Amino acid sequence: MADTPNTAQPLGNGVLIRRMFGLAWRYRAQSLKVLTLQLVLLTMGLSGLSLTGTGIDYLRWVLATRSAAPGQAVPLPAMKFGIAIPVSADPLHVVSAIAAAILALAVMRAVLNYFYTISINRLVQQSLVVDLRSEIYERLQQLSFRFFDANTTGSIITRVTGDVQSVRMFVDQVMMQSVIMVVSLTVYVIYMASLHAGLTLACLATTPLLWILAANFSRRIQPAYAQNRTLVEQMVQAITESIAGVQVTKAFGREAEDRARFERSNEAVLAQQRSIFWRVSLFSPAVGFLTRVNMMVLLGYGGWLVMHDQLPLGAGLVVFAGLLEQFSGQVNQVATIANSVQQSLIGARRVFEILDAPLEVKNAPDALRRPRLDGAVTLENVSFSYQPDSTPVVRNVSLAVKPGQCVAILGATGAGKSALMSLIPRFFDATGGRVLVDGIDVRRLHLDDLRRNIGLVFQESFLFSNTVAANIAFGHPEATQAQIEKAARIASAHDFIMALPQGYQTVLGESGTNLSGGQRQRLAIARAVLLEPAILLLDDPTAAIDSRTEHEIFSALDNAIAGRTTFIVAHRLSTLRRADFVIVMENGRIVQRGTHDELMATPGPYLRVADLQLVDRQELQALTGEAHP
Repeated sequence: MADTPNTAQPLGNGVLIRRMFGLAWRYRAQSLKVLTLQLVLLTMGLSGLSLTGTGIDYLRWVLATRSAAPGQAVPLPAMKFGIAIPVSADPLHVVSAIAAAILALAVMRAVLNYFYTISINRLVQQSLVVDLRSEIYERLQQLSFRFFDANTTGSIITRVTGDVQSVRMFVDQVMMQSVIMVVSLTVYVIYMASLHAGLTLACLATTPLLWILAANFSRRIQPAYAQNRTLVEQMVQAITESIAGVQVTKAFGREAEDRARFERSNEAVLAQQRSIFWRVSLFSPAVGFLTRVNMMVLLGYGGWLVMHDQLPLGAGLVVFAGLLEQFSGQVNQVATIANSVQQSLIGARRVFEILDAPLEVKNAPDALRRPRLDGAVTLENVSFSYQPDSTPVVRNVSLAVKPGQCVAILGATGAGKSALMSLIPRFFDATGGRVLVDGIDVRRLHLDDLRRNIGLVFQESFLFSNTVAANIAFGHPEATQAQIEKAARIASAHDFIMALPQGYQTVLGESGTNLSGGQRQRLAIARAVLLEPAILLLDDPTAAIDSRTEHEIFSALDNAIAGRTTFIVAHRLSTLRRADFVIVMENGRIVQRGTHDELMATPGPYLRVADLQLVDRQELQALTGEAHP
């Protein structure tokens, strides 16, 4: 089961749109509620418009009746919704009733608009965005280190934050608005055609040109949004690197250059956004101009129809004008929707790249559960390379370690030491050979059980901005105070913890900056041994500390190593001597193995390292029993 490249096939626009519709389908009950509210709002808006036209025609009839010659009958115009108004009714009462109905509809629309706004925000902000962020974060936790090596911190942060909002934009500003627009336009066209089919065709003659403009705009704007995302990523990366490296920046007095670097990134984003805004600013007025042309046609042709009594003024021309205005308003949404589509597609593609990224290291369908392991580790002709076609960093390594043994690994930078150790907890899977724990291939063991039986201490261990107790109990949050203190004592950390202002409840600064290097390492050791792991992996834990602190760490390491299978990457003889045996790696291979004494008696890389570390050659002679040049 070799690792596979951590890349997903790029998704086309059609596939992306289907995926986002599928995502919205999860919330179909909420979506249906939103659409239902919008349809009710549409119906009430049309009803209010029709009542307005009816009121105008009634007032016109009243005026015509009063100015008619005695005995001349003026027919009462047909009313909408089957409303029958008695000829003898008081006009003031009739007009007041129509006005009251329009006001009641307006109040009801305002109330429904409130519930519509609440519903759409619950759908996209409280449900979709929150769930999608959690899903992406969960996926990130499952991806191997290869994914994080291939993607910058800025890129990942942007995807979890900004790009999720792009998916939200598709749901509420594209999908929901498109459905609402299509339904509204259909209703408006049917209503206008019922008033006068010829006038409807004349007023909507420019619509095909509008769709051509929208399609052309979408095709041209998409690459600009893709470039904008890349530039934003670079700006975020500049910020994260600047914050992480602030000590180096200040130490070398490079604040001005760092500000200039950020300004360049910021200006690049600004220039790109200005280019996008310029195109959008041209497209939106073009759409608006076409809709105004429709209104000109209405006033010309529609006015002629009214003057020739082929169309009523109120229920005809006025209502038609209101419908056309709302139709134009919906058509103007084409510009917004076309712009939102391109933004959302770029962001959604980056979101789905994470969700679709293959899980290189995962549990087998029939994974074995082993809550407790003895700690026997065997490597059988193990090879590993980070990429399928790249040079292996571990080559045909075979090694057998009994439970409780301590193995030290020595080698130059790039020799494959850390890569070899990363195969034991399955941070990566071997591309050749097998890694076995207690005689079981690690690929058959359940990942949770395997990793809970392995404690890790890195060269520079990361501590969270939380209490000391929470940092020690990170791998076992349910641990009691007694268990936490026991682990701290094993790591020789209890005394300095009790000297802190709040003891175990002291909140650490970011990355434990308010502790010394030795204190951070001892907390990391306590965290590693809290679960009483069968296997302990120590990646050069004393490399970045001084000799005095090294002595403090060794007392902690001696306690932690006792009874556990231990792999320790080390370069100092003081550490190498503590191991049951040592392996020396060069170019991914084991070139020497044996105890400290055996390797000191054998010419080779180990002895050369010892020679460099021992200043007094007489001490070297005392250790080896012979003189060395």
